[in-house]
Amino acid sequence: MLQRSKYKVIREVLIEWIIRICGISAVVFVFAIFLFVFWQGKGLIFSGDFDFWKFLTTKEWYPASENNPRYGVSALIAGTVSVTVLAMIIAVPFGLGAALFISEFCSPKLKETLKIVIELLAAIPSVVWGFIGLTIMNHLIMELFGAPIGLTVLNGAIILALMSVPIIVSIGEDALQAVPDSYREAGIGLGVTRWQMVYKVLLPAAKNGLLAAVLLGVGRAIGETMAVLMATGHAVHIPFDAEFPFLHGLDSVRTLTATIAAELGETARDSSHYQVLFIIGILLFTITFAVNLTADLIVKGVKGK
Repeated sequence: MLQRSKYKVIREVLIEWIIRICGISAVVFVFAIFLFVFWQGKGLIFSGDFDFWKFLTTKEWYPASENNPRYGVSALIAGTVSVTVLAMIIAVPFGLGAALFISEFCSPKLKETLKIVIELLAAIPSVVWGFIGLTIMNHLIMELFGAPIGLTVLNGAIILALMSVPIIVSIGEDALQAVPDSYREAGIGLGVTRWQMVYKVLLPAAKNGLLAAVLLGVGRAIGETMAVLMATGHAVHIPFDAEFPFLHGLDSVRTLTATIAAELGETARDSSHYQVLFIIGILLFTITFAVNLTADLIVKGVKGK
């Protein structure tokens, strides 16, 4: 009996250490990836010839020029931000609305069917979404808007929205289901309608989880590569106008991730162009960190209230 109890204690300690190592390894792997990316680009960063401010604020991207190579990523940042913002404008209402419908309004049988369909939608490879943007959406945008080419910000945003909706729906529905049933029972006891229940009870109670769902969708959109590479036209262009300062959805753009994917394989190792692409990777890490930090501060502020 004592020996069995001893084995049980050893097993529990072993399982505890395995879980602890898995948690620590996730942090170590993230830092290791960042260190690798930073190490590949550090030579150019610390050289006297590289102007980081000029790198961020100029839009001239001519890395292959032999006489005067120029590395400016402001147009790439603008392309990434424009496609992501427009994608979230499309995806968030549909994603949260679908999560509310699945959680509160549909029958159990329909609920299971919709959840399976959404999971299948999330399983579609990004290159397939890219083909949809390159073929179907390209022709639709040209016919509907009379654009000379359909590979635009709008095309990429629609594709990214369709890719982000399954994540928003899945996490949002879990957040709504996590609201205690006592909240719903209290609302019914007060005689609220179903829509009042959603607006006054469920959304405030689940706002942390819904915010997390939206931010995961943002992360999905920022980090996507192949779909935006194929659907946005891959043109170094800022989709804004000084006289009319709004997003031009029918302009072709290039994103940070697509630039790395398109150029890294054809670049000489340890060249300036090669190192600049890794600096773009560092910039993407920084943007992602800023988004996650902002989300964490917002969630903590919401919890404090």
